[in-house]
Amino acid sequence: MNTPTFLPTSASDMTARGWDHYDFLLITGDAYVDHPSFGAAVIGRVLEAEGHRVAILAQPNWHDTAAFLAMGRPRFGVMISAGNLDSMVAHYTSAKKPRSEDYYSPGKEAGLRPDRATIVYANRAREAFSGLPVILGGLEASLRRFAHYDYWSDKVRRSVLLDAKADLLVFGMGETQSREIAARLKSGSPIETLTDIRGTVYTAANAADCPFPKVECPSFEEVQTDKRAYAEATRLQMEEHDPIRGKAVLQRHGDRVLIANPPAIPLDGASLDKTYDLPYTREVHPMYEAKGGVPAIDEVRFSVTHNRGCFGGCNFCALSFHQGRMVTSRTHQSVVREVEGFLSHPEWKGYVHDLGGPTANFRRPACAKQQKHGLCKHRHCLAPTPCKELDADHTDYLKLLRKVRAIPGVKKVFVRSGIRFDYLLEDTNGECFAELVHYHISGQLKVAPEHVVPHVLDCMGKPHVETYDRFAEKYRRLNQKYDKEQYLVPYLMSSHPGCRLEDAVTLAETLHKTGRHPEQVQDFYPTPGTVSTCMYHTGLDPMTMNPVHVPKTEKERNLQRALLQWRRPEKKRQVLEALRSAGRTDLIGFHKWCLVKPEAPPGQNNRKKR
Repeated sequence: MNTPTFLPTSASDMTARGWDHYDFLLITGDAYVDHPSFGAAVIGRVLEAEGHRVAILAQPNWHDTAAFLAMGRPRFGVMISAGNLDSMVAHYTSAKKPRSEDYYSPGKEAGLRPDRATIVYANRAREAFSGLPVILGGLEASLRRFAHYDYWSDKVRRSVLLDAKADLLVFGMGETQSREIAARLKSGSPIETLTDIRGTVYTAANAADCPFPKVECPSFEEVQTDKRAYAEATRLQMEEHDPIRGKAVLQRHGDRVLIANPPAIPLDGASLDKTYDLPYTREVHPMYEAKGGVPAIDEVRFSVTHNRGCFGGCNFCALSFHQGRMVTSRTHQSVVREVEGFLSHPEWKGYVHDLGGPTANFRRPACAKQQKHGLCKHRHCLAPTPCKELDADHTDYLKLLRKVRAIPGVKKVFVRSGIRFDYLLEDTNGECFAELVHYHISGQLKVAPEHVVPHVLDCMGKPHVETYDRFAEKYRRLNQKYDKEQYLVPYLMSSHPGCRLEDAVTLAETLHKTGRHPEQVQDFYPTPGTVSTCMYHTGLDPMTMNPVHVPKTEKERNLQRALLQWRRPEKKRQVLEALRSAGRTDLIGFHKWCLVKPEAPPGQNNRKKR
């Protein structure tokens, strides 16, 4: 078997392969890591397997065209991705402060990709390769395919396809679309004729050009000025994002019609196996050695993704609008082969760091009906309560875990990507939960209850806290049974739409009374492509059109976060202000249930009164 080699990244690489031309240039905002957790690597290998010559241009200098021209002109097209993250999320915190590190760049160096990388790279590609098709893909393009609220500029922007002046946009997981696009371009089909490919977006002069059953949502001009129209557009876009029953969604932008074809059919198990069996080197390109490599490889080098899609339905998560809610999984044989490949790696210590995916314990669609009829438009599978049609059998996942931990040379198989605890509780067998606790936790298990107040959890699309409490109690009993000292790490979120200051107080009070002191607190981040971001922008729940309170001011967001960090001395003044503003001065004092002590008079120390 030939040792895998990296795809060409320079003219000298092409010369070494004996190439005097190549077919497609893949531009990415991430450093080049040839691993199936990186989108550019996957699409590059998929196209290579189809017989195309592919070159990778990773994190090019975008200030002129020199880097874009360095390998010459590709014959058929340029494919562009901002990387595994939206470039604005990669650059800025939820407080809009610049990040000092980028784990997808060599040496964690920040600033190696531009803001709005998809648009910038497309501009340079058109300048460098006049007349060549430019195709957008990746997470940034996928989530910005329609007119969308942009948190960083605080305005509604056009579809990124129009702002980038590109020819075609691929949304979702792009293997099927990329194969079809590449084959047809290579056969001589003009890019403007590629209008019938699922999972793609293009513009046309009129709606009649759409070859699929279609619906039209409010135009860019409407959603830019009318928040109710924006919410209506979001609802329609979310409802039709279904590979079985979904229709094409049209949105007018001026004198052009944006046409988003129905989503691509998810890859089945055999097709997923082929994608993951491609000849990745599974390493960081050696050109980054001098800078210490690319840190993003560390979490995935000895991890395995066994599934795609998520029917969890969290409103703040963009996954359902990118990968979709239809879950598909790799075969056991493919996963075992991947783990067996770890055994010869010089850094292998015997530990599979994660056997998971978007949600680790999903292995199949939520119910049998989905495969024929698609997912329900107006119902979440799990929240606020599990659907009666839910199939929560974990037998297949349990068998997979057993097979992997039985591989000679494997000491431990961890599940670190997070589980859906409410789904695990629905499995009446209980074996998977027991073995998860017994064999597969590395000291702590990450779960995401997010909040405790019912109406806030409803806005989030999460189950009510009683479900988490049942899970936590069962987890405690199982740890006791197996004589384990393992902890739950609950993820909590502040300032989500629907959360008022008094709700944040209730959360802090509950955590204090139950002895929980959260290490992980996240401020809500309004990223493109989520229901929660629509709520943030419009003040409306797009699924019901009911008004929603939105913590928008910096002051309110800071107070909500401070309440979840009430034990920190530097947060005391903010906690005092928040409690007074919420009318909860009963939590200021010396009783054991109080969150903070009152401020001492100048020159005196607080002391408990007798």
